[in-house]
Amino acid sequence: MTVSPRIRAYLGSGSGGGWLLVDRLTGHVSQLNLPEFDPFYSTSSWYRDYIAYCGVSEDGKKLYAVVAQVGRRKPILKKDAGEPSGNADPDSECPPPVWERSPMRVTFQPDDDQRVVFSLRNRVVDVVNDAEEAEQ
Repeated sequence: MTVSPRIRAYLGSGSGGGWLLVDRLTGHVSQLNLPEFDPFYSTSSWYRDYIAYCGVSEDGKKLYAVVAQVGRRKPILKKDAGEPSGNADPDSECPPPVWERSPMRVTFQPDDDQRVVFSLRNRVVDVVNDAEEAEQ
């Protein structure tokens, strides 16, 4: 079993929020830049070097499904997921996305009516529709 040389640490919303990446070999600490990540509303889910979360725009009017990879500046996926509910509860915009390993895909479900699945292949993201999912 191989162990990743990096570990991730989350700083809660009370301390400015965000994620830190710690290299266990060198001890180097760096802050991860996650576009549209809101430490109060966003809940995240990790798989290997990928993070999936529901992001909220700066003006608070748009909700995004976001998948980012550690070491890349831009997210590999940023899709409109509707409007935020505007709830005052932390982590309230959508539940944490769910990862599947084989094939590698992530499912976002911002509300009970909406479920979106994205398949990741070689840093390329495809939308999986319900017909494709039923075949598998």
